[in-house]
Amino acid sequence: MALFFDAQWFDAQLAQRGLSRRVLAAAAGMSEADLALAYKDQRELSADEVGSFAEVLGVSPAEIARQAGISTPVPGGGPEARLAALERRVAALEAEIARFKA
Repeated sequence: MALFFDAQWFDAQLAQRGLSRRVLAAAAGMSEADLALAYKDQRELSADEVGSFAEVLGVSPAEIARQAGISTPVPGGGPEARLAALERRVAALEAEIARFKA
């Protein structure tokens, strides 16, 4: 996990795709100045920006958050997402129990 925004990692990902920081900023609805602040650890990314970066770079939002720093939020990582995941697990377990009873 990166402790701080890993500018080299982001630049390498952009280079692999032939993209620039300007494209990344635009895709996330950020100004280039805001992106420059994020690169210098002077601005955190929002969950929406993490999601946009993930789409542009073709990696998971969790990977973006990991490379962007320790306090970067992951989209969908709040209590509602955890509850939905637990509900899916319970439903799967109930289906498995029903299968064993049949």
